[in-house]
Amino acid sequence: MPLPLPALHPVGARVLAWISGAALLWLVFAFQLFVNVDPLSVRRTDAVIMLGGAAAERLPVAQQMQRDYGIPVLVLSHTDTPGNTAADAACNSSAFPSAQLLCFRPDEYDTRGEARAIGRIAEANGWKSITVVTSSYHVSRAQRLMEQCTTADVQMVNSHPRLSLGQWLRRFVIETGGLLDVSLRPECADQR
Repeated sequence: MPLPLPALHPVGARVLAWISGAALLWLVFAFQLFVNVDPLSVRRTDAVIMLGGAAAERLPVAQQMQRDYGIPVLVLSHTDTPGNTAADAACNSSAFPSAQLLCFRPDEYDTRGEARAIGRIAEANGWKSITVVTSSYHVSRAQRLMEQCTTADVQMVNSHPRLSLGQWLRRFVIETGGLLDVSLRPECADQR
């Protein structure tokens, strides 16, 4: 005969209900912020920029944006990291450099380093508007950083990663922490 489970104390039951409700609310919020992020409208800008990492997923989107909207310059983050192989290959090709492809190496291989570099590149080229391509889970945090580091109008376009449920949950946690970080520790504040 199975042993009966002990009843929860009323305070414990309320705490458990509150934690469960908060976790559910966070999951809904995270889904909207990191998965359901397709732009409402897309327009032509001065340059399309692909952030480093997940290049196999991001580069085709950036190239399609450049073709479809006649964007004159494609800018790639060149990192020589495993996730950036496709972009690094384009930067290392015999067709580079060209007027239509610009590659840069951020001083730090993270989104903060890329935002600082993109701010400098946009200013040096006099760009008034940029399109930044990254994975859907990364759009909110990357947009905050880009807007902190450039006066150019920033349009975000996302690629759609194929992740397992566990990988999405991990991304939700990482990106929630990242959003809190860029809100509490803005980048480029001393440069603007």
